[in-house]
Amino acid sequence: MMEEHSSAQPQPTPSSSTSEITQYINVENAKLVALVIVLGFVGYHGSIHLKYGSDSCRLLMSDGRFPGYNTWQPYGCMTHKYTRSDARMCMHYISYWGGRNHITFIGDSRIRQLYFEFVNLLSQDVVEGYKAHTDLRFSDEKISARVDFLWYPMVNSSMYDVYQNWLKSVQPGARPNLVITGSASWSIRMFNGSKQALDNFKANLSTIKPLINKLRPSTHVIWMLQAPVLEEKMGVNRSMITNLQIDDYNKAAIELLEDSEATIWSSARLVAQGLKRESPDGLHMAQSALTLNAQMLLNLYCNNDMNHHDGTCCNTPEPATTLQIITAAAFLVCMVSAVALFLYRRRLRRLLAVKVRVENGQRSNGTSSNGSSPKAFADTLSEIMVPLAKLGLIMGYFYLCDRTNFFMKENKYFTQVNFFLPFAYVMILGFFFTESTTKTSVMHRDQTDEWKGWMQLVILIYHLTGASKVLPIYMHIRLLVSCYLFLTGFGHFTYFWRNGDYSLVRYCMLGGRHCQIYWHTRKNSLRRVLEVMFRLNLLVVVLCFVMNRPYQFYYFVPLVSFWYLVVYLFMAIWPHVTQESVEANALHYLYMVIKFIILIVVISLFYLSEVFFEKVFLTRPFKALFVTSDDSIHEWRFRWQLDRMSILYGMLFGFGYQVLLRYKWIEDNHSQHLFSRPISWALCFLGLLGLGSYVLFSFLCTNKPQCNDVHSYIVFIPVVSYILLRNVPGWLRTRYSSFFAWFGKISLELFICQYHVWLAADTHGVLVMLPSYPVLNVVVTSFILICVAHEINAICNALVKYAVPDDWKAMLRNVIVFCAVLLPVCITNGVLVL
Repeated sequence: MMEEHSSAQPQPTPSSSTSEITQYINVENAKLVALVIVLGFVGYHGSIHLKYGSDSCRLLMSDGRFPGYNTWQPYGCMTHKYTRSDARMCMHYISYWGGRNHITFIGDSRIRQLYFEFVNLLSQDVVEGYKAHTDLRFSDEKISARVDFLWYPMVNSSMYDVYQNWLKSVQPGARPNLVITGSASWSIRMFNGSKQALDNFKANLSTIKPLINKLRPSTHVIWMLQAPVLEEKMGVNRSMITNLQIDDYNKAAIELLEDSEATIWSSARLVAQGLKRESPDGLHMAQSALTLNAQMLLNLYCNNDMNHHDGTCCNTPEPATTLQIITAAAFLVCMVSAVALFLYRRRLRRLLAVKVRVENGQRSNGTSSNGSSPKAFADTLSEIMVPLAKLGLIMGYFYLCDRTNFFMKENKYFTQVNFFLPFAYVMILGFFFTESTTKTSVMHRDQTDEWKGWMQLVILIYHLTGASKVLPIYMHIRLLVSCYLFLTGFGHFTYFWRNGDYSLVRYCMLGGRHCQIYWHTRKNSLRRVLEVMFRLNLLVVVLCFVMNRPYQFYYFVPLVSFWYLVVYLFMAIWPHVTQESVEANALHYLYMVIKFIILIVVISLFYLSEVFFEKVFLTRPFKALFVTSDDSIHEWRFRWQLDRMSILYGMLFGFGYQVLLRYKWIEDNHSQHLFSRPISWALCFLGLLGLGSYVLFSFLCTNKPQCNDVHSYIVFIPVVSYILLRNVPGWLRTRYSSFFAWFGKISLELFICQYHVWLAADTHGVLVMLPSYPVLNVVVTSFILICVAHEINAICNALVKYAVPDDWKAMLRNVIVFCAVLLPVCITNGVLVL
């Protein structure tokens, strides 16, 4: 029946309709959809800012949700978890810069609860013990902090007098700069929930409202809505305090104060409502609710001064620097130029078409002196300006996402389900798209792309869910990063081994007077080095300018770039050992072994001598590449020593693999097992044992620094074990996941782009386009991230041929231009100062 079907005439029904549908489902159309989605969210969030303003304190104090037990997520902004040292440092910092730390709590026993929780975050000693219905005061001269509690359980004339006295006071420091107040339960209890009591509450609060407005320049008043009660736990003497009564008082306070200078703190009520089952007596708040509320107050009070990366609530975005403004102007010029070139080329095509008609149909092939030269120049310039214009638009999106509060941001939250559910989903998708490949060599391109792809997707899930707190997961992600560097060492060593040609000058004759520059060929290794370095660093260098971050902030690219140069120097330094040289003289194998021994000694020297390490990497002008924003080299040293052996292991594996191929101990030009069946099964068993041993190590190791130290030495065991399992069986070596391989081709762009358009606040949080819909938000932002990463990869591929051209003179010109652009930046930032 299959033969009959194949001989029949093709039917233009389902197949044609399917092909018509599939021609629209491609990555280019996906990018257009992503652009429309981004523009839609720009409009949506723009309307939110127009309606409610851009004050993130409003988000903190108004709404939120519980993503997990005892974890509160404000609506659309991130909170920093303040420790006692953080809170004290905040008070000290504010006073050091001339501010005041005078905070007052006014209200009943519920407000007093919050007062004690707040004070105990500031005090070095536990503050407890008090007399009921009295005022309280805490003072600490070391941090210049004063926190008062004033017992005024009802909104009445006594509370009015407090505000009046503050308004009349002229003594410096007499007025508090922050007031937290609220009231309802005492009025309900004292007047048995009568309607008259509620009317008196409204009338008295109306008289206090003008005083609150007049105090605003110096005093910020926060009205804390009353938390619901747990009526079944209430005693007889409190039975009149019902949630219905509480809601009436809260509604009255909102109606009266919503147009005042006071801030209505409604999120505190939501926190208490979610945790009211933990209330000790039904009336007072649970300890967990008090903790969360105190954290919200500290975020409100401190974030804008302390500028914690993971605290965007009440934090003003950093202002644009001069370099960022100049970069934006340069990209704007590129965008304008791209549009102008489009219009010019369109007009030029029309003129050429007219010329053809005038010449009676003679075809214009672009060789005439009048049309071709301008057309060729315009085409070349357009091929440069259009990618730069696209890159400028993408960088604008990056800046909007992570250097402004235009889009919302939320904290990461880890649970086992949050991590393993998307992990399982991604793995199932990858296995579903498994297909055969014609490549049979060990670690062929399809396989390494697949490897990079699934590792990158797992790393993305790891970063999104904040799983770094779980040591076994952290160690496995460390292993994946080491695998990347292993592949870097293996891949580049293999390339230089097979194609290494490190000379720039060839065919010298007559004493060197006639030499041909050997640059234009693709086999020239120095040219390949520049191409690879351009591909690796284009996005990161641009982001350093746009996002105002040091090069070391994107630690992985500096790490890969450094080790790539190490591989190149290792192969380029005399004696040159390549596949061609060892075939001519087997003694060159010994030369390679000696070079490996020297490399091991140098790496060990850098690791063992911190003074030598800093002496080398803190040398100007290279220092700027290895230090963080606080001028520290600690991050670079930490990252360097974690994977100092991974590149070496990859190079050694590549060398061993080439030796085995040279002497035909293995042959991988077929789809069968690499070895005989018994040996292949034995090697697969060893591979499983190696992977299992690392998994066991990650669970048994309990100290992260010690785990990292051991990891550096044993990382080759799980890596080589995986390679054995993946390559020894022929049926596994000749199959791969096209799904993972597709992501592997853009793995570097995915890793870097996630910093600002998927995560947020320099990777400390999560970007939020759709608030209150976390799963859908991740789906949408992930789709945009993938499209952005793919487009940046295409931009880089389009620009590399102009950045590293065939003509060595043009290349020299580009280097001079690049140095001229960097020179003012280096001088401004003191990079060249000795």
